[in-house]
Amino acid sequence: MSTNQVIHALYDDDDLLLTAVKSIREKKHHIEEVYTPFPVHGLDKAMGLDETRISIMAFIYGCIGFLVSILMMNYIMIEDWPQNIGGKPSFSYVENMPAFVPIMFEMTVFFAAHLMVITFYLRSKLWPFKKAENPNSLTTDDKFLIEIELHNNEKELNKLLKETGAVDIKTIEKKGDDE
Repeated sequence: MSTNQVIHALYDDDDLLLTAVKSIREKKHHIEEVYTPFPVHGLDKAMGLDETRISIMAFIYGCIGFLVSILMMNYIMIEDWPQNIGGKPSFSYVENMPAFVPIMFEMTVFFAAHLMVITFYLRSKLWPFKKAENPNSLTTDDKFLIEIELHNNEKELNKLLKETGAVDIKTIEKKGDDE
């Protein structure tokens, strides 16, 4: 079991948090994680994180839903159980396609939305009954926490964090992933 030291700096304002993240990154310190009670606009860019690819997956999932809707409606309404509804001929899919447009739209949205949520949970490793990983319970109320890895620079980092407006600074031992 390996351990390493990290500093937890607590902030009480999201604007202070953003300026602190920018200052810390300017001084070439590595921010491990930032815990916030709500999404902070611009935080991902300030931390230097890559853009997410969830929109690409949403498009792919929507295409899958669109194809499933076409195949489903063709099988159900044309091949398996053709019915004369409102005088519409049921000999081919193309003749009935205007009536199927709402179903195609709904299935596209359904697949994109549900599969995106599942992808998000899997990618974030949010399993049912998983214990919360936030290191400070105040980050679920109204405080913001920055976790920074220490590399024999504790005094310099403490000074920088105090200058950026941290209300509480603690050095703790963080357990490694190999437990």
